[in-house]
Amino acid sequence: MLTNVMGEKPKTSKKINTRLNHIFVFIEIFACEGGIQSYVKDIFQAYLELNAGYKTEVFVLRDTPNCSNPFESDSLKFHYFKNQSPQIGRISMAGALLKFLLQKRPQRVFCGHIKLAVLIQTLCQPLGIPYTVLTYGKEVWEPLKNQERRALAAASEIWTISRYSRDRACAANGIDPNKVKMLPCAIDGDKFTPGSKPPKLVDKYGLTDAKVLMTVARLWSGDIYKGVDVTIRALPKIAQVFPEVKYLVIGRGDDQPRLAQLAKDLGVSARVVFAGFVPTEDLIAHYRLADAYIMPSQEGFGIVYLEAMACGVPVLSGDADGSADPLQDGKLGWRVPHRDADAVAAACIEILHNNDQRCDGQWLREQAIAHFGTTAFRQQLLSLIKSQ
Repeated sequence: MLTNVMGEKPKTSKKINTRLNHIFVFIEIFACEGGIQSYVKDIFQAYLELNAGYKTEVFVLRDTPNCSNPFESDSLKFHYFKNQSPQIGRISMAGALLKFLLQKRPQRVFCGHIKLAVLIQTLCQPLGIPYTVLTYGKEVWEPLKNQERRALAAASEIWTISRYSRDRACAANGIDPNKVKMLPCAIDGDKFTPGSKPPKLVDKYGLTDAKVLMTVARLWSGDIYKGVDVTIRALPKIAQVFPEVKYLVIGRGDDQPRLAQLAKDLGVSARVVFAGFVPTEDLIAHYRLADAYIMPSQEGFGIVYLEAMACGVPVLSGDADGSADPLQDGKLGWRVPHRDADAVAAACIEILHNNDQRCDGQWLREQAIAHFGTTAFRQQLLSLIKSQ
């Protein structure tokens, strides 16, 4: 190695890469809570932890600069476009996005919702910038508008959360399955942990000495697929074997009066406890109340199953939806026909007897975190980004 007169190694000039690596575009992230928003936040958290030196701009259509955003950093720069006129907000975002594309020429654009895919295609395709469309669930399960289908077809990749969502989207919209990559939901095992039943909540909901079945779901009349009514119909049979059974329903919505009336008609009103809305930070304590998490639903994935398993709670799901992934095709829980109250009752009785490996809380937790913990999620995200 050559040295200069001072005995030092000569300095080599380094080429500084000022290229913008990625652009993310979303409808909203912080303005409301929901499955998609939670999934996006998991992506951002994992993205920041990649330590790959990426420089990324995030465009958000319906959020404002005063939102609580823990992800703003040197790696993630956010731009907000909420406007009293949705049309003006969309035009403003399109203009700013086009300017970035022309000036920065990012390696890739990530489109965070099918409703933005036509815009992203219109801006990216003429510039030769590849884009990926992120999908979540039912927003792509039915035939889309022709423009949206063309935008999906033109994407270099499509990401989705489960095999079920992939298969439904492909069948409905003529998508090549080979174009679809998996990025399943994640569970934070440091946050969702097992524990004893909190005495204050036991007293609050009248659950002393009860065998507790639990569901966390929106109680909207348009979301009856969550299966709360099916579980209520199963209660009389379950109570014949476990007279101490109670059903804790967490969530709110316009379907609650119908569900309460159903419980009354079946003579199980005293067994059904409607807890109403519970903030996310209080959900862990509520999971610890449960002897079983019951949701015979039709989910795109079902993050709640992972939350329950991480808390050591056995789970029951529907048998024809995206829950096949978190439940590992039945290895980690019970899967039954989602509208069959007798099947739900039989499975609940099995779970409450507690004689199956799928009731082993520590094993359940280990399996859920191994497959869907934040480390696994981060590795999968890195693998997807590097493969492009």
